[in-house]
Amino acid sequence: MAKLTYARRKNLPKGDFVLPETRRYPIEDAAHARDALARSSGKPEHATVVAAVRRMYPEIDIEK
Repeated sequence: MAKLTYARRKNLPKGDFVLPETRRYPIEDAAHARDALARSSGKPEHATVVAAVRRMYPEIDIEK
């Protein structure tokens, strides 16, 4: 996974975040999408993260 610096994260479009209003869970590539899944596990927003990852990266196998 490529390092996501503050400057690069700040320049990402809102569409690259699961929660664009708060700019949480960047999923600009498959590695960051997998990381977002792991970090959101057990949190209320996990279902939203799963839906966004499935929409952007259907090739990622998401196990329940």
